[in-house]
Amino acid sequence: EIGSGLVGSEMCIRDSSFSMYYGFYYDWTYILVLIGVVLSLLASSQVKGTFAKYSKIRSYSGMTGREAAEQILRRNGIYDVQVTHIAGNLTDHYDPRNKTLALSDPVYNSTSVAAIGVAAHECGHAVQHFEGYAPLSIRGALVPVVNFGSMISWPLIIIGLFMNGQMSSFLIDIGILLFMVAVAFHLITLPVEINASRRAVKVLGNSGMLREDEVGGVKKVLRAAAMTYVASAAAMILQLLRLLILTNGRRRND
Repeated sequence: EIGSGLVGSEMCIRDSSFSMYYGFYYDWTYILVLIGVVLSLLASSQVKGTFAKYSKIRSYSGMTGREAAEQILRRNGIYDVQVTHIAGNLTDHYDPRNKTLALSDPVYNSTSVAAIGVAAHECGHAVQHFEGYAPLSIRGALVPVVNFGSMISWPLIIIGLFMNGQMSSFLIDIGILLFMVAVAFHLITLPVEINASRRAVKVLGNSGMLREDEVGGVKKVLRAAAMTYVASAAAMILQLLRLLILTNGRRRND
């Protein structure tokens, strides 16, 4: 979730800054931005639609998302994680800092197949933390760098564009490097999320908490959710590609 707002804000800042520097002209690299936006919108629409569909299907067990989470945690020998309620829609997350598993309005007290699937997915992150899953640890270590980089990467690049000489290249290179860290964060998020979903499907199937057809519904919900992370990573890569093309063009002009 760290850096989830980078795509829109960085896109606007970059487009305005490059327009200021280069002037208004046709820029074919805008297509890279457009592709990223389309991918993100499609993935978001898909996950919302799939979640809505399976939110209408009540699980045979009648178990709520909270009850499912508590049972899964106990099955894995985890007793120090607190399951709490959080406002919002699909704002569910596991916070390793205070060992809190927060479930949103459509999940916490819901008995739907979708709710149990999402709760199990977040439990997957808690189990990852409990077992010391390496990609999760790497992602956690990147968080402070990504938070810092998201604040100063574009200002550095913009300042560098309006300067000349070695200092210009230095500032642009530092800004690009920090942006690359954000891209790396999105890429390392993919195996973390996919692994959590696999853990969720496995425990729901093996424990008998859901029937086989219900587990199939969970797979569809979590697969759609995974595509949002794929789309986000793709959008970040496309932004990085455009950034490299434009800054390299500027350097050649120098």
